Amino acid sequence: MTELLANIPTQVISLVTIVALFALLWLLLTRTVLGRGFSVPLRTMLRPVETHEYPEKPRPVQPRFHGRHQLNRYADGLEKCIGCELCAWACPADAIYVQGADNTLESRYSPGERYAEDYQINYNRCILCGLCIEACPTRALTMTHDYEFSADSRQKLIYTKEQLLAEVPEGGEDTPHTDREVRERGLNYYGGLAVTPPTLHGGKYRSAAAAPSARAGTVVPSGELPPSGDAPHDPAAVGGQVRPDTGGES
Repeated sequence: MTELLANIPTQVISLVTIVALFALLWLLLTRTVLGRGFSVPLRTMLRPVETHEYPEKPRPVQPRFHGRHQLNRYADGLEKCIGCELCAWACPADAIYVQGADNTLESRYSPGERYAEDYQINYNRCILCGLCIEACPTRALTMTHDYEFSADSRQKLIYTKEQLLAEVPEGGEDTPHTDREVRERGLNYYGGLAVTPPTLHGGKYRSAAAAPSARAGTVVPSGELPPSGDAPHDPAAVGGQVRPDTGGES
């Protein structure tokens, strides 16, 4: 046996020894608890360095990253928030407070009947889950990529409407607007086919579930509205003319 081993080249013996050591190391790293623990830093040592010079060169975040909230505006400066409070109801951490108020003829903040008079987000509680932006019906509330909003007191982490509201777009005006100004612009703020055309003022209307695309062009008033006693024509009516009000008789 000794003579047989002596006849084996030294290179072969060295190669077999190295293979055996690697096999033992592999068994240690994969079959024992201690080895699996050591495998984590060993794998990390072979990876490229991921160190970033923060905050001078912050690392970019993913496109769907959930950061600080923002209350958005329309192109003319009106606020998208209609004060419905759905975001507050959807928040699992009870971090959002909304106080709605009615728009008036001389003071309009949003295209809807109501707007958010007071809007607060408590980032002491917020878990940045994004359920609030999913509940918003007008896309008024979205989440930015800003994650640098730490503070040295709890009070400073309660963001108010003034801190959350987006800047006025170029060419727009800050709120409040007047009803006359909004009407003269002729903008279609929602664009949904199920919106009742404002030309239909009073009376009975058909369902807009199967309304044609012509309705989208009539959701914003133009000219004078007809008196409530007239029978207005609904361009989106399906199946003929609108039935007059019969006073409850069928």
